[in-house]
Amino acid sequence: MSDDSTTTFGFVCVQNAGRSQMSTAFAERERERRGLEDRVEILTGGTRPADHVHDEVITVMRELDIDLSDRTPREVSTEELESCDVVATMGCSTLELDASTVDVRDWALDDPDGQDMERVREIRDDIAGRVSDLFDEFYPDS
Repeated sequence: MSDDSTTTFGFVCVQNAGRSQMSTAFAERERERRGLEDRVEILTGGTRPADHVHDEVITVMRELDIDLSDRTPREVSTEELESCDVVATMGCSTLELDASTVDVRDWALDDPDGQDMERVREIRDDIAGRVSDLFDEFYPDS
């Protein structure tokens, strides 16, 4: 962990238009639900960001009252990622981080882009569980 009070989670994929956006939204929700706003920082980005979040991702997240329609994929720098405690890649990353203090985890998730809605929901629900598990690991008493 970066210090005694703050943990930084990074969620990264190539386009930052699907899986990492869902992961970020679920992490923001977990952080708020657990009252960890002052203890958890969340970073997201892509190595080659798309122009917009995938439509099917916006649709399935809206089903859970999470609005991603105003989010814009962004590029993430190596420096930003090396400041994280944990970086979750989505199964598509070619990241090479030198920082020995970063716990890089490849979640190996299918890309929701172009998938049917049921498959996108399955990916979404898998991500929700992984994010919750991550918070349980770092903040088991919250």
